[in-house]
Amino acid sequence: MLNRRTQFLMDLMVLTAAFSLAYELRFDFDIPQENFFQALRQLPYVVAIQFLALTISGVYMFVWRFVSITEVRGFINAASWSLIPVLALRLGIPPSYHQWRVPFSIILVDSLLAFGSVVGLRVLRRALYERYERQANVERSNGPRKPVLLIGAGSAGILAAREIRGRGNTDLEIRAFVDDDPHLLGSVIHGIKVAGSTSDLPALVRRYKVDHVVITIAAASGEQIRRLVQICERIPVRVRIIPGLHELLQGHVEVSRIRDIQVEDLLGREAVRLDEQAMGRFLAGRRVLVTGAGGSIGSELARQVARFGPASLLLVERAEFALFNIDRELRDRWPDLEVVPLVGDVGDRTRMRSVLAAHRPQLVIHAAAHKHVPMMEHNAAEAIKNNVLATYTLGTIADEFKVGSFVLISTDKAVRPSSVMGASKRIAELVVQNLNRRSTTRFLAVRFGNVIGSAGSVIPIFREQIRRGGPVTVTHPEMTRYFMTIPEAAQLVLQAGALGHGGEVFTLDMGQPVNILDLARDIIKLSGLRPYDDIDIVMTGIRRGEKLFEELDTSDESLLPTVHPKIFAARITDMTENAMLEVIERLTVICQRATESELRSYISGLLPEARLEPALDAGSQVEQRPTIRSATGAARSQAYADMESITEVAVK
Repeated sequence: MLNRRTQFLMDLMVLTAAFSLAYELRFDFDIPQENFFQALRQLPYVVAIQFLALTISGVYMFVWRFVSITEVRGFINAASWSLIPVLALRLGIPPSYHQWRVPFSIILVDSLLAFGSVVGLRVLRRALYERYERQANVERSNGPRKPVLLIGAGSAGILAAREIRGRGNTDLEIRAFVDDDPHLLGSVIHGIKVAGSTSDLPALVRRYKVDHVVITIAAASGEQIRRLVQICERIPVRVRIIPGLHELLQGHVEVSRIRDIQVEDLLGREAVRLDEQAMGRFLAGRRVLVTGAGGSIGSELARQVARFGPASLLLVERAEFALFNIDRELRDRWPDLEVVPLVGDVGDRTRMRSVLAAHRPQLVIHAAAHKHVPMMEHNAAEAIKNNVLATYTLGTIADEFKVGSFVLISTDKAVRPSSVMGASKRIAELVVQNLNRRSTTRFLAVRFGNVIGSAGSVIPIFREQIRRGGPVTVTHPEMTRYFMTIPEAAQLVLQAGALGHGGEVFTLDMGQPVNILDLARDIIKLSGLRPYDDIDIVMTGIRRGEKLFEELDTSDESLLPTVHPKIFAARITDMTENAMLEVIERLTVICQRATESELRSYISGLLPEARLEPALDAGSQVEQRPTIRSATGAARSQAYADMESITEVAVK
């Protein structure tokens, strides 16, 4: 790396040479003696002015080997600023002192030569540096690099190409770009040719003898990625992808960290655009409490809150190890943030009162809940106690201590609930709406669907089944679900919290529903296997409480747009304070008795839209297993075992 003194010296030499060359050109390399001495008088102050302009414009803060188009603006500014005093001297010096007056032609030519040369000097330095790095990378690599094609010659593709060629920790050699833009075909970008469109992929793979292709499209939709994967499967050639925009922003990964296609890419969720100013006003400098902070959604909510600089972040979680993990992660990533880990059950009134009394949070994000649909069918009273009664307990304490805002994490399963879990979240929505009517605290709820990759969700379980050799279990061939990424869900929850005035039940834009059978096939293919040949798929039948498809609103609800395109406010019938108190008292009594049939009967009467199945027979400890079809004896046994663990994610 050149030191600052060497840079100064080289620039002074270039500026001097440029001024001298300008005079040589002016006189066809035959300068008269008089003009020669005139040039010697003028050179010092012209070079000094130009050097001062370079310094003032900030050029010497640029690192030479990383100079780019962005830095050229600084050199243009320097050229402009140097012209002004030189022209002023030319016009201001009397004609009698003509030997000090620089001719206009010299001023113009010198400016072009001088500042073009100092830029060229840095470009040369960068070119030499990159050449040296490429050679060093080749020497450091353990073997020959794998030839690849980059699909997408846009900004993301160019950035990926630049990083791949400049880094030594990749074993890839870029042979060509592939892009469907007809205006780019045949062009050369950073020395890499745009050799054809995606329809030409089979021929290009053969021509360049590539090992695999890399998708480098920044905002590729799920449909686009699926089409490209299908093309590559037919060739066949391996297909990989650069990290998506949400990974670059949230995961602190680099463009060159190329990875295999994941099912999340095929689902095609767009990156969330947040109102950063509204989020800052909502979170910055405030004391924020997150319940269920060790869970998938709770922990992501904590991360997203931490980004906006709260005064303190209180983490409430009853699972000690989960709390330990998120506490340690937050302290590592945000060492200046005050993080307070609090072991406790949100249903424990004494503990929650002591927490709120000691820390006085201004915002409570309530993510703690029982979430697994089939499991809660066997533990209905526990679902009500944790999802309803604990929400009421925490909400009344939040009201007592004048918390500014209380955000309940709800689920799409609360719409026309067919399960105890869904019904419990619907009643929890009624609880926060009712509390909002009689409190200065802003109470609101946010609904969303299944979260990709969260604990207990279907995608990690499919992957685990594939790792074990199958079978992959699907409940019904027509079953569909809405999916969101964990960061997207957490960000939209916080955005809804910033938008809410109190009493709203927000519904998030879930995109298009995904067929679970298609999802299973995709995951098997992305694992390099063939559905039904390498890995069997078996149907287990719909379980208690499950729906064939999820709903986002009911006929008696209307979704109203908000200022955020992905957030809607549902208009829902409320309940009077006395009626709510009666509900809480009645549910408390029934849960203490633990009478399953009475509890289901009461919920069905409370929620006319609910479609709960009747209680299991008193003598039956478990419901009868559904018949598993299209499986061998060994596969059927494994599928039955998997049924005990497969659960759907609703809120965590």
